[in-house]
Amino acid sequence: MKNLYKISLTSIFLLLAFTTSYAQNIEGVVTTTENTPLEAVNIVIKGTTSSTTSDSNGKFSINTKGKLPVTILVQYVGYKTTEIELDAIPATPLAVILKEENELVEVVVSSRRRIEKVQDVPIAISVITGKQAEQTGAFNVNRIKELVPSVQLYSSNPRNTGINIRSLGSPFGLTNDGIDPGVGFYVDGVYYARPAATTLDFIDVEQIEVLRGPQGSLFGKNTTSGAFNITTRKPSFTSGADFEVSYGNYNFLQAKASVTGALGKKVAGRLSFSGTQRDGLIDNVVTGRPTNTLNNQGIRGQLLWTPTENTNIILAADITTQRPDGYAQVVAGVAPTQRAAYRQFDAIIKDLNYQLPSLNAFDRKIDHDTPWRSGQDMGGISLNIDTKIGGGTLTSTTAWRFWNWDPSNDRDFTGLQVLAKSQNPTRQTQITQEVRYAGQLTSKLSGVAGVFFIDQTSQTDGTEESGNAQWRFAQSTTSPLWKTPGLFEGYGIKTDANIRASSAAVFGQLDWAITEKIHILPGLRYNFDKKDAHYARTTYGGLQTTDPALLALKKLVYSDQAFDSSTDNTDFSGNLTLTYKASDKINAYATYAKSYKPVGVNVAGLPTDAKGQPLLDLAVIKPEKVNHYEVGVKTSPFKNSIFNLALFNTEIKDFQTNVQAAELGVNRGYLANADKVRVRGAELDASFVFSQHLTVNAAATYTEGTYVKFTNAPLPLEETGAPVAYKDVSGTDLPGASRWAGSLGGELSDNARFFGNAGKIFLAIDSYARSEFSSSPSASKYLVVPGYAIFNARLGFRASQGLSVYFWGRNLLNKDYYEQLLPAGGNSGQYAGVIGDQRTYGVTLKYSL
Repeated sequence: MKNLYKISLTSIFLLLAFTTSYAQNIEGVVTTTENTPLEAVNIVIKGTTSSTTSDSNGKFSINTKGKLPVTILVQYVGYKTTEIELDAIPATPLAVILKEENELVEVVVSSRRRIEKVQDVPIAISVITGKQAEQTGAFNVNRIKELVPSVQLYSSNPRNTGINIRSLGSPFGLTNDGIDPGVGFYVDGVYYARPAATTLDFIDVEQIEVLRGPQGSLFGKNTTSGAFNITTRKPSFTSGADFEVSYGNYNFLQAKASVTGALGKKVAGRLSFSGTQRDGLIDNVVTGRPTNTLNNQGIRGQLLWTPTENTNIILAADITTQRPDGYAQVVAGVAPTQRAAYRQFDAIIKDLNYQLPSLNAFDRKIDHDTPWRSGQDMGGISLNIDTKIGGGTLTSTTAWRFWNWDPSNDRDFTGLQVLAKSQNPTRQTQITQEVRYAGQLTSKLSGVAGVFFIDQTSQTDGTEESGNAQWRFAQSTTSPLWKTPGLFEGYGIKTDANIRASSAAVFGQLDWAITEKIHILPGLRYNFDKKDAHYARTTYGGLQTTDPALLALKKLVYSDQAFDSSTDNTDFSGNLTLTYKASDKINAYATYAKSYKPVGVNVAGLPTDAKGQPLLDLAVIKPEKVNHYEVGVKTSPFKNSIFNLALFNTEIKDFQTNVQAAELGVNRGYLANADKVRVRGAELDASFVFSQHLTVNAAATYTEGTYVKFTNAPLPLEETGAPVAYKDVSGTDLPGASRWAGSLGGELSDNARFFGNAGKIFLAIDSYARSEFSSSPSASKYLVVPGYAIFNARLGFRASQGLSVYFWGRNLLNKDYYEQLLPAGGNSGQYAGVIGDQRTYGVTLKYSL
């Protein structure tokens, strides 16, 4: 990491040193909205040390020292900072009007491929600015969920990460490469196919837009439950730089840097770096050192070329690495199963003279004997071209990306050598191309139309190997042959699994202004999807024998398996939205959307029948068919306020779910279809600026997620060993779905100066809470995550230019809580928890030029 720090920071300083601008005295007058002159206003040329103040008549003059273009910052305590970009010396003095800071900022978004106010968009959408994310410590999506309660993220490691919106998107549990995520993840228009991207740190983010509900006619990749639309800060022809460092307990260290400026008259660049380190939060009593560390580094570079005033071309490249000391889970409890008494977990470990290091998960102690490793590299390169044609913009986005995953896990969660190895390294690559046109077609008609293509391959070369305790956990009869020395030790499987998935689509949406207040927005999408998969595993090792009885026992643990599958399908989907803007303060909408998730293929092993043969009818699973209804209203009930409400109902036929099998050979579970599920609920978003000193924001969601019909669901953990293989769970709750979730925050501030800089001293408090939820595809009373609430706070000084400093604390009440519960491989009864972080605190220093 030190080398990456050195390379990144050296590159940043070189870019800062060599950025040049091509402009002498700029004059102006600063007044209030009531035309009152303002004295002692701070005027700064951004990215330089040049500054001045206004006189008693509000007049100022500042020397550009031969540099053009420049950005002028106009700052005054109690008023919003104004930025003015100048390409030439104005012929007349600038007239600068400063607005008081006690006004609600009108957020603009690009979700509909055009710049518009978020309150005018007929979509349930939450917006987190880059500054908000930084100030709240939300440096990845897992932290964003605390600000947007409709978002759920579950991660037992980066590969096994699922991101949901409104409790839909990814099947709960372990990830299977054979299905598409239902939540789209876009960074600067580039689609990221791997959900692992959500575990990595943000790099120089400008804004995060979270769209809720199906999005098929606006984005390249079809999504059934929502999308993250992330934009990073673009290169600027005006020099500027930001440097930030944070330090906290558990040796938390985070450094960020970004520099931008002109490299020529038509070329500008930006280079950004982010690095995060932290000691482990869970103690391994065997190794004597903490595990579950943070160790992330990322760098992103961009070049902007403006060949004409109507065309922008951005070439961007990024790479992020993650080298933590594992994502270890802690045994959270033991469930009695319906297996024979000798097959219960407590009986097994008694025979092996073993005890867990603690019976309380929140002692945060493990004794895992298999090393944890969760290394991943992700990166890529993209070319984005925007050119204005007629009344709109033609955009082309071309990208190549890769993801490398290098894991090692302890899937039995104990210090016993049950599974000596459990590792499935993967390499994924993708190529995407999107071309779209968005703009005003006639005086009453605007819209967007585009084509999208993605081709991705994923190759996994896995190993799973038994240890010297496997015989006792796998023992399924009272035959003494199970105790045969060395029968299972070193016995395992080598896996070769690959998938190639291609998708092509044509999509579009119109906005027809029937009247000034009433708009109709039809959208349509045609999609073609093709998936080819290969899976093969070969057994190896263990006791070499020709004894049929011993070979039969070995096959009860692992057996050879191979299958190929190829499938494709096409689909028409679409949506229809009606909006009515009753006034400038009330905007209502109603939406119906028909969406889908493409066909899926299993590439992680299949369960077997009584003869030990794979159930090949599960190799391909049907696509999801989605019907979605939503009504919402966006209001500004009084000045400087937002109060939005949405009601939704989503029904999915052939819901794609993940089944955690009792068979060890079914790595990461297998895919299946639930006949029908329904998710319905309500969401509220509110923001109030009560004065220039006090702001409050709140969000809440009620979600009712139900299996309407699922007759062949997997058995819950406590019913493992029952005489039946499946269970009817119709009418029960979907996994991961809390009935209630919400966030509440506020900030109290006052004007201040710190080292000569104008800014604000502030105290901010944020809270996040959710009710209990099932952590199993089939509801288990043992795998229910209790509800919890956490509180975070910040205190310090904030300035738009110069030095900012603040102290922060997360989970201030030191709440013990689980983020996920999951059974051990083989369903022997023990289950583990992904534990939320305990109390953390620290300080952040930031300097902006």
